[in-house]
Amino acid sequence: MKEILPELDRLACNGERAAIATVVEVRRSAPRPPGAKLVVGEHGSISGSVSGGCVEGAVTAVAEQILAGAPPRLLSFGIADADGWDVGLPCGGEIDVWVEAYIPGEFEARARAGECAVEVTVIDGAGAGAKLLITADGSASGSLGSAALEAEALSVATQLIWTGVSERRGELFYDVVGPGPALFLFGAGDITEAVCRLARRVGLRPSVVDPRSRFAVAERFPEAEAVITAWPQEAIRALGGIDPSTSVIVLTHDPKLDDAALMIALRSPARFIGAMGSQTAARARRERLLAAGLSDAELDRLVAPLGLDLGAIDREETALSIVAQIVAARHGRAGGPLENISGPIHGTAR
Repeated sequence: MKEILPELDRLACNGERAAIATVVEVRRSAPRPPGAKLVVGEHGSISGSVSGGCVEGAVTAVAEQILAGAPPRLLSFGIADADGWDVGLPCGGEIDVWVEAYIPGEFEARARAGECAVEVTVIDGAGAGAKLLITADGSASGSLGSAALEAEALSVATQLIWTGVSERRGELFYDVVGPGPALFLFGAGDITEAVCRLARRVGLRPSVVDPRSRFAVAERFPEAEAVITAWPQEAIRALGGIDPSTSVIVLTHDPKLDDAALMIALRSPARFIGAMGSQTAARARRERLLAAGLSDAELDRLVAPLGLDLGAIDREETALSIVAQIVAARHGRAGGPLENISGPIHGTAR
């Protein structure tokens, strides 16, 4: 949704209506994930993509019918491997696309504000087109026409809202928006600056924490959303807390700071928690944290030493190994060579 907001604004300024096509399901492999969108303006403009090929042509034709008064439709495209290049699905596969008239609403407003929300749409059956909006606090507005269906939608949406994954489940499509996952970095060193820079490029929102005012200088970290001079407990509170999409990494090698941050993070719902250092440092850290009261189960969540095995030497390579591991974890992957996997290469955004 966030990608198409500028086009929706342009069309609104021109007084044009629009239709939106959304990828709701992918089977095998496809260039665009669930949630990808194509906007078709009333006067023929096109923006966005659902496949990157001439599937867009068929989708656009249906969008124009809907703008002329036809009801919303669910489209399916199955592409054989041999024909994939001709229609923009070079890996073959199948995609389902939901096409509907665009009506401005709260979901769009939440996307503009960078807030987490899920718009649940019935895309099959008699109730096709019904919508329910669910926000991060669990509140819901709208109706799917069935109390049982709405209860199911609320249960699923409260899980998906922190993953950033848009997903079809049966007759319902869950369209997820959010500001991008937060990344809390403890320790304001040179590697931290490189991690911030690369993290921004992959959609993470880095914030830097260090109680040492000499190091925690905002000008050193132009890519950081915030640079906080405070101890972890105070800093995490100032950052709004740790939610289930947050990654936390400690980079100082100073037990006073690293351990204080990890004591909080390992008892939080954070998605990923990592600590830089050698194998020897990791073992010593584990013993300290066990003695401080953390359980083995809590410590098993800690990734240490932090980073993928890239043979990294300088700070840029080290940052790459760290951010790559966070991205892999975000998609439920281990980070190994693509040639060694048997399933789909492309993950879904989380």
